[in-house]
Amino acid sequence: MISRRLLRIKVLKSLYAHLKSESDSLMGSEKTLVASIDKTYDLYFQMLSLIVELANYAEQRQEIAKQKKLPTFEDLNPNRKFVENSVIRLIAESDSVNDYLAAHKLSWKQNPELIKTLFTQLEQTEYYQQYMAKAERSWSEDMELVSKFYTTELEESEPLEEAIDEQSILWNDDLGFALIMVTRTLSNMRPSHKEVKVVAKFKNWEDLDFARELFEKAAINFDKYLEEVEIFTRNWDVERIAFMDNVIMVTAMTELINCPSIPVKVTLDEYIEIAKYYSTPGSSTFINGILDKVVTKLTEEGKIKKSGRGLIG
Repeated sequence: MISRRLLRIKVLKSLYAHLKSESDSLMGSEKTLVASIDKTYDLYFQMLSLIVELANYAEQRQEIAKQKKLPTFEDLNPNRKFVENSVIRLIAESDSVNDYLAAHKLSWKQNPELIKTLFTQLEQTEYYQQYMAKAERSWSEDMELVSKFYTTELEESEPLEEAIDEQSILWNDDLGFALIMVTRTLSNMRPSHKEVKVVAKFKNWEDLDFARELFEKAAINFDKYLEEVEIFTRNWDVERIAFMDNVIMVTAMTELINCPSIPVKVTLDEYIEIAKYYSTPGSSTFINGILDKVVTKLTEEGKIKKSGRGLIG
């Protein structure tokens, strides 16, 4: 499922783009935010189907080899262990996967070179060669191969990143999250299953409301909340404060004030961690120091009110 952290990142990116574009259409920017969240879920299904495409490519190669004028014994009797991998077959025959792919027009048909590259890369790995060399077959061995492919071959794959960037600009930076969802799906699969139990888009639908409201309130109150932040940045060189730092601090402040069920520590930890990857070197330390002061001030003024597990302290 799409995590709250990813939703926060989506909100930050959408807010940054909205403010930089000086757009008057808050509704339009919000639609783009929701579309980017939906596309992350699309990427999950796209990635889940990738191993099926590799198996199909391997089978096509075997069929072509059989058509040679002088086929070898190996050409006529290929090792079909990967092609018939039980985990891959379950994904390939799953209505829950295929129906979603068809409904959202997702496929790898436009990326034959990528499929060839990834299969060649897989073929050369030691774990694939060891898997193919064993005569016996088992669900656990099949699962181990597929899991290793997803956890070791893809996240740093430049050809894959280029391909998904070409398919959708909204997939930028989403690959890691999609792969996490795929590995969770694999961990829940069993040999007795007839269907793939796909991961739900959200833990609950309140998560989408959380993202939309966070974006709306941060956008509407940006200038007001930024003034609160600037009380504690007056001794800093304003020109050296990255605009993304301000976006992160204002969004964190928006969450602190408007999300009573989320503990203060959770909010601070999330945005400080996000700053490590989406702003300048040193931003996380700077943001941490400023937000600590903002929390103290807002708490004294009674503007941060937490309930239940979110009680301060």
